Amino acid sequence: MTDNKHIHWIGAGLASGPGLVALAAELGNVTVWDMTDERAKMLQGHMPEGKSFGIDTLNLGDRGSVENFQNHVNAGDIIVSMLPATLHIAMADIALATGANLVTSSYVDEAMAALDGAAKKHGVSFVNEVGLDPGIDHLFAHILVTAAREAGVLGKGHAVDFVSHCGGIPAAKTDFTYKFSWTPFGVLKALTNAAHCIEGGEKKTVEKVWHDVSNLDVAGETFEVYPNRNSLPYIKEYGLDGEENLQTFVRGTLRQGGWKEAWADIFAQVETSDADKLKALSEKLWNEHSYKDGEEDRVVLYVALTVRGENGETLWHGSLALDEVGSGWQTAMARTVSLTVAQAIKAVGRGVFAPGVHAALTDADEAKVWLRGLREAGVTLRAENVEI
Repeated sequence: MTDNKHIHWIGAGLASGPGLVALAAELGNVTVWDMTDERAKMLQGHMPEGKSFGIDTLNLGDRGSVENFQNHVNAGDIIVSMLPATLHIAMADIALATGANLVTSSYVDEAMAALDGAAKKHGVSFVNEVGLDPGIDHLFAHILVTAAREAGVLGKGHAVDFVSHCGGIPAAKTDFTYKFSWTPFGVLKALTNAAHCIEGGEKKTVEKVWHDVSNLDVAGETFEVYPNRNSLPYIKEYGLDGEENLQTFVRGTLRQGGWKEAWADIFAQVETSDADKLKALSEKLWNEHSYKDGEEDRVVLYVALTVRGENGETLWHGSLALDEVGSGWQTAMARTVSLTVAQAIKAVGRGVFAPGVHAALTDADEAKVWLRGLREAGVTLRAENVEI
């Protein structure tokens, strides 16, 4: 960042630590804003000797606190919202009022997308979907599609299969196959959402995702995967909308092997429970299956693109993967999310993003810059038939 604009990192929660510490150590122009200063002070203790970041409090329910924060934001600064997704718009409004840029790791929703014109008018960039999933998965996808296009196998009517699966799972095998870092309610609610993807060359809707669980082998280990959310808009986003023979396109969730069997009773309850019963189930699962202090979590992400000929022979195949383990303030989830956010912040500082609302990064060369940054931070990446 050549102009040394200030970075306002909002929220020092579970997903913030590693990227925040690395960014502040490198740039030195960061202030952390949170409801209390307790966690920020803990992270301050992990800064290299002689390095630090500012700490201040922000309570979005307190008008005076919000005004104090806004008074500290200047034109060209970068606001980093690590708050729940529903609160990003409050940060976006402040960014528009002050001429600041905004970075979040969340999906672009309708409210954020609607701010595109205002962001362009004010000359600021609102950059989203720059965590793990969404985030690193997008980087992998654009690199693979670009490599396949440069190999001359796209746009020829060949059969194309694209899969992207990601999941946070316990590092150790458990009978339940899963542990929770925060309230299970969000996971339970997500199970009730229909998923949309391409399978067998046709659009497919999966009303109950546990009805469409399949196996995925990654580096000799078998996981269970299922479609997640609506994959279809990403066909265009990834540059595959011109493929007339797109046979498979799915963005999905990855779980430990045995997940479907272990969660059979959970699925039955999710199918018949109202919101109150789901909240009670969430509390029970939190008490029984949350991470304990020092327990290791694991993140696995696998993205692959395969192009096949008339007889089913493989004309081109490439894949990118990561497999991280962590614990404490440097969980695998925290590392992969926040270190990617840090790369996005630096990209905004370099002027990579034009004014407007952005869903992730689309340039393969810039994606490789971010992946190099992740590797330098200790994230291990695996590449098959592509250079990163």
